[in-house]
Amino acid sequence: MSPVKTGVVFVGLLFAFAATEEEAPVCQILGSPEIPLLSKEGDVTIGGAFSIHSKIAQPPLSFTVKPTRLTCSSVNLREFRFAQTMIFAIEEINKSDVLLPNVSIGYRIYDNCGSTLSSMRAVMALMNGDEGTTGKSCSGQSAVHAIIGESESSSTIVLSRTTGPFKIPVISHSATCECLSNRKEYPSFFRTIASDLYQSRALAQLVKHFGWTWVGAVNSDSDYGNNGMAIFLAAAQEEGVCVEYTEKFHREEPEKLMKVVEVIRKSTARVIVAFLAHVEMNNLLEQLSLHNITGRQFIGVEAWITADSLVTPTSFTVLGGSLGFAVQKANISGLEEFLTKDFWQGEFKCKEGHNNSMTGAAPCKENHNLTELKYYDHDVTELRYSGNIYKAIYAVAYSLHSMLKCSQSQGCDRTVKVSPWQAVESLKQVNFTIKNGEQVWFDSTGAAVALYEVVNWQRRSDGSVHFKPVGYYDASLPPGQKFVLKTEAIMWPGGNTELPVSVCSESCRPGTRKVLQKGKPVCCYDCIPCAEGEISNTTDSNGCKKCPEEYWSNQNRDACVLKNVEFLSFTEVMSKTLVFFTVFGVVLTLIVATLFLINKDTPLVKANNSELSFLLLFSLTLCFLCSLTFIGRPSEWSCMLRHTAFGITFVLCISCILGKTIVVLMAFRATLPGRNVMKWFGPAQQRISVLLFTLIQIVICILWLTINPPFPFKNVSHYKEKIILECALGSPIGFWAVLGYIGLLAVLCFVLAFLGRKLPNNFNEAKLITFSMLIFCAVWITFIPAYVSSPGKFTVAVEIFAILASSYGILFCIFAPKCFIIVLKPELNTKKHLMGKT
Repeated sequence: MSPVKTGVVFVGLLFAFAATEEEAPVCQILGSPEIPLLSKEGDVTIGGAFSIHSKIAQPPLSFTVKPTRLTCSSVNLREFRFAQTMIFAIEEINKSDVLLPNVSIGYRIYDNCGSTLSSMRAVMALMNGDEGTTGKSCSGQSAVHAIIGESESSSTIVLSRTTGPFKIPVISHSATCECLSNRKEYPSFFRTIASDLYQSRALAQLVKHFGWTWVGAVNSDSDYGNNGMAIFLAAAQEEGVCVEYTEKFHREEPEKLMKVVEVIRKSTARVIVAFLAHVEMNNLLEQLSLHNITGRQFIGVEAWITADSLVTPTSFTVLGGSLGFAVQKANISGLEEFLTKDFWQGEFKCKEGHNNSMTGAAPCKENHNLTELKYYDHDVTELRYSGNIYKAIYAVAYSLHSMLKCSQSQGCDRTVKVSPWQAVESLKQVNFTIKNGEQVWFDSTGAAVALYEVVNWQRRSDGSVHFKPVGYYDASLPPGQKFVLKTEAIMWPGGNTELPVSVCSESCRPGTRKVLQKGKPVCCYDCIPCAEGEISNTTDSNGCKKCPEEYWSNQNRDACVLKNVEFLSFTEVMSKTLVFFTVFGVVLTLIVATLFLINKDTPLVKANNSELSFLLLFSLTLCFLCSLTFIGRPSEWSCMLRHTAFGITFVLCISCILGKTIVVLMAFRATLPGRNVMKWFGPAQQRISVLLFTLIQIVICILWLTINPPFPFKNVSHYKEKIILECALGSPIGFWAVLGYIGLLAVLCFVLAFLGRKLPNNFNEAKLITFSMLIFCAVWITFIPAYVSSPGKFTVAVEIFAILASSYGILFCIFAPKCFIIVLKPELNTKKHLMGKT
């Protein structure tokens, strides 16, 4: 039967007695009364329940015969010191003239032998007294005014639930289960220690502080361990800490203990949060030492982290470097001397002139077995829980002092009848300072303020183990100041000074993101590089963020850098190649012009309309040069210049060719009898036609530049990793109008030249113009899809290539044959040959 259920059964029995009071007004305690281990009479009595023995031999319960008395064994020196501390505090108060003057405090201390069943017997004895009450009413007052104890939460729950209906105050010095904070279930419970609510959360913060995201967890299978571990797991989840395993066992379950040891041995977590009571921790330590399982970082709780009884020659290999929260030391003058002076009487239940009254105690002998006392004084100097007991006794004394209306001049009013519920209400109001300067009061849940030391298991130079304070946790301070650690003072397992690592997966460096592994906790993940254009600049990033529009991720994907701005610059090989062919075209054009100028009086030059030829060569020079405006960083002026210069120079060029075509056709017509058409297309008309055709293009360009001109534009959509700096068209209609007008003139010129291709002439100008226009149209028809599909700076390169190709086509098709005759065949440069008469 669980401790809680046991308590409920006994409470039910108590109510059953009370309910039958009218029928049976006589109370009887069946069997022999429970005798306190330590007692002293006084005007008021304080009860105590401690596990002075840690083992009990429980007889089988057959329910057919009266059970025998429980037999206790294995002295628990730690609990014995608690009882001695209670006596010390009471004796100190009895000697005081300020607190409870003229009122003596007695005590009744019971040994529950670490058993909830024995705890129930003790609490019943504390409530009813140790004498038979045959013939007396059951409505008598409790034998004690308050009860100090117990040490473990499960036993304290039984104690508090049993005394709760009778409003008898219970003050525990080490029961930390958060479940005891429920004032509805435990209205008369108080404690001079903080609830595990704070310790469990602080454990999660401690683990997170050192970056341990992958831990194991072991707890006692009791109210203390289960409640504390539940709070820790919830807090760990909030802190982003994952728990590889959660195991629990009870001190009487060796099979589960062996399972826990095996889980620890196979686990990958190097940090273990041990929410264990002192006894369970001792059992686990024995098995870990036996199986040589070392190298784990233990995180402990107040129940065992400062227990000297755990320090053995082999235990440091397992627990060395452990960190945990400990109850603060109590520097109480006289207590250490009292504990070491009177341990004979307390331990062997003997008396040697001491004023303590021990029931059935015999004189002390010299031949007592001292082997089990060899560690008696090891942790006397710690005085952690002993200080809590000291404060609990004083809390009861101050509450009684208030209820008895005590004063230094008149003493206390002993006629006042103190009821248990009055003691409960008075305890809620106490607020005093003990002689070491520490203030004592209870919060709304009946607990003390959470104040812990962070201690570290270290070895001194002489080989001894000590619990070195390396920080503190104070729940009363502001959030940023509650938790303080001196990391540099910590010694880690194995004597290492380097922080141990306990993670399921290594941290993801900047430039990567975490991707959870399927079916595993959130702390187990893979690191995936960020995609192009995305970065993560923190460790263990859950996702990558996109760079701003004009930025791109660097090679490591951990920073956004400005995108490379791409345009066709003069420094590139491709640009230098294009510039070379541009200059070469200009040079060739100038050579042709020079050659024509030298031979301007020859029949060949005269027959080809030298004025239009020179104008054509000039326009071709401009066509070659306008390609240079497309190279370099686009600016507002260069964008407007490149397209308008291209449009106007090519129209001027095509207009000259168109004029030459018309002249050829008119000249043929003029040779026919009765025809005199040349008078309608003489030199003046030729100039006007060229000017008129060019003027139309100029008007189109002016309208384009006025309405919506080209402008520099950063194209970030074509390439993700770079910016294309280009000239936006502004108005697409203007661009295609300029290009379309050039095409219209070229087609018209081609048609007219094609019609005159079979004119009877040894040197047919119309045929040459037809070939030049055919090449021109082919280049620009090919240019359109190439221009649309070319990426980035290659778009500009394609446009320059089209300009150069069409310019070279016109230059070679029209002027190459003439230059060939002038330079290499001068004998053909005659009028007879041109007229076909030779």
